[in-house]
Amino acid sequence: MELKVQSRTILGKKVKTLREEDLIPAELYGHGVKNLHFTLSAKEFQKVFKEAGESTIINLITEDNKTLPVMIHDLEIDPLSKKILNVDFYQIKMSEKIRVPVSIEFSGEAPAVKTLGGILVKTLQEIEVEALPSDLPNRIEVDLSGLDEIGKTISVKDLKISEKVKIFVNPDTIIATVVEAKAEEVVAEAAPAEEVAPETQAPAEGEASP
Repeated sequence: MELKVQSRTILGKKVKTLREEDLIPAELYGHGVKNLHFTLSAKEFQKVFKEAGESTIINLITEDNKTLPVMIHDLEIDPLSKKILNVDFYQIKMSEKIRVPVSIEFSGEAPAVKTLGGILVKTLQEIEVEALPSDLPNRIEVDLSGLDEIGKTISVKDLKISEKVKIFVNPDTIIATVVEAKAEEVVAEAAPAEEVAPETQAPAEGEASP
């Protein structure tokens, strides 16, 4: 996955002019690496980010055709327009293992939801892993089609992940399960009653307020 970048000399508040040209100012960091300032196409970055996320290696291609293997370290997003304002890249060494969170992608449909009326509960959205950059998965896929009974679960130990990837989550941690709809309703109905503290109730007639 490649992304073309150009060196930039415009810094500080003046980068606003770059954004008006549909460019994103970016910074490159790394252990033992000189900090570099770039600009990149907002449209091209959106396309790459949608596919890569924050756990995939991206090769930055500079103006002099140098290839810099990086990962997205941080994004600054405008809270109103949702446009990406800045990007921080971290240059990696292909010979060194790195530890990153990898997103879980759910696929398929749980039969226990469709045929038995159960409720699907997803309890994990990402998993922290460690591996060489070339062995890192883009995402971890979890197939829900095996959840054909109420109470059945998918745990971390059920995942099919390369032995080259170390997982930093307890193997028994549940990722997804199907529970009875009635059990969910009982919890939802009971919650408001538990929130009423005795001292908030109106005093009985003839009693003084505390």
